[in-house]
Amino acid sequence: MMALLDKLREQYGVRPVCSELHIAPSTYYHCQQQRHHPDKRSAHAQRDDWLKREIQRVYDENHQVYGVRKVWRQLLREGIRVARCTVARLMAVMGLAGVLRGKKVRTTVSRKTVAAGDRVNRQFVAERPDQLWVADFTYVSTWQGFVYVAFIIDVFAGYIVGWWVSLSMETTFMLDALDVVAQ
Repeated sequence: MMALLDKLREQYGVRPVCSELHIAPSTYYHCQQQRHHPDKRSAHAQRDDWLKREIQRVYDENHQVYGVRKVWRQLLREGIRVARCTVARLMAVMGLAGVLRGKKVRTTVSRKTVAAGDRVNRQFVAERPDQLWVADFTYVSTWQGFVYVAFIIDVFAGYIVGWWVSLSMETTFMLDALDVVAQ
């Protein structure tokens, strides 16, 4: 908010901008004074600033993977007495978050008792290599989301002759896997 006021005050002045934002001009001047004279801030605000530096240090020393609980525990080990909720509040203000463990996603509901019938008279038998290929794809959970993997399998040998990975499940993604095999 104050950055916006700093930008607009040269063009419009402090009072008109404050009146549009429904804040008192004294609030702007108070915040500006605290920015220029951090030693005049309250003891609570000064401690928050110091804690932010300590939290950032612990977070960086641990490869930016620690969450609130582990940062809080590390600060306690170092003799810095602070409440867990304070660490949570400051980490949220700073935009810091720990790495989340991936949760197991159930992607298939197995029904072993019900086998699909052969409705199209599929003939999955080959007499020599590269006579018949079949294609399949699946999706894999990663830390960044799902990726899709297409496989081209030689029916005779039963091994994968080509594959392709994509972020989206489109027709071109399967065709790219075929292009890999054709080359």
